[in-house]
Amino acid sequence: MTTGGHPENASTPAASPFAPPVKRSVTIAGHQTAISLEPVFWQALRAVAVREGLPVNALIARIDVARMAAHDPPNLASAIRCWLFTDNIRL
Repeated sequence: MTTGGHPENASTPAASPFAPPVKRSVTIAGHQTAISLEPVFWQALRAVAVREGLPVNALIARIDVARMAAHDPPNLASAIRCWLFTDNIRL
């Protein structure tokens, strides 16, 4: 995954939850696409990928497949945020 902006700020736990989005290039099904997410979502995505033993790109590809199956698919960044919140937050 290629990072934009300041990746060291995006990966530190001390990064503000109100930090602006960080754009990263990912490869999904052999195609590169850019995704902008706030650092807290990149951190959560990495944590789930580690927990599931997947590369981040593979996890994003899985989320993308689920997104495309929706009746009215949201954009990929929105789908990632919703997926992280609904499927992975332990309240």
